[in-house]
Amino acid sequence: MLSAGGVDLLLIDVMMPKMDGFSAIMRIREKQNLPILVMSAKTEDSDKILGLSIGADDYITKPFNAAEVVARIRSHLRRYYQLGSAVQPVDSTIRVGRLAYDLEAHQLYADGEPVRLTATETKITELLFRNPGRVFSAEEIYARVWQEDAWGCENTVMVHIRHIREKVELNPKEPEYIKVVWGLGYKLEKHGR
Repeated sequence: MLSAGGVDLLLIDVMMPKMDGFSAIMRIREKQNLPILVMSAKTEDSDKILGLSIGADDYITKPFNAAEVVARIRSHLRRYYQLGSAVQPVDSTIRVGRLAYDLEAHQLYADGEPVRLTATETKITELLFRNPGRVFSAEEIYARVWQEDAWGCENTVMVHIRHIREKVELNPKEPEYIKVVWGLGYKLEKHGR
C-alpha cells in the first residue's frame, strides 16, 4: 500500500527468490515500523510462530479468502494510522495532537484553523515538524533557517519560538508542543494532547 509518505503496509510471502520472507522481515524491522502481513503456503505452527516472533504483525495461510485479507489489511492500517505513530504523513500533512503541518503548502494548522506565521516562523516550524522529538540547539536552528553562521543567536531563536508558541499553544507559558530542553535546545513534542 502506498501513500504520499511511502509504504504503509507490506504483504510478504515466505518463499521468495533470492531472500526468504523471514530474512526480509528482519531486515525491514531494523529500519521500519509498519504493518507486515505474511502470506504463505507454509501452514506449520512453527512457521507461524517464527514469522510473528521476528516481526510480522499477521500470518495468513494459503489458500485464503480475499475478503478476509482485505479486512485484515484495513484493520492493520487503521491501527497503524491511529495508534502506530503519533506523527503520520498523510497526504503530505504531519499531525501532532491538535496541530497539523502541510509540507506542500507550508501551512500550519491548529484545531483545523490555519495559523499565520512569518516566513522565518514557517521555516522553524517545518524543521521541527519534519523531525518530531529531535532536539535542535539554537545554533543549529539558526544555521538551518537563516543559513548563516550562528554567533550569539540564542535570543533571536528564542524570540521566534516564543512567537510560534503564542500562536499555537493553549498556554504558551506551559507549552504542550514546542518544548525547551534545558541546556540543549528546542523540540516538537511527539505526543501532544
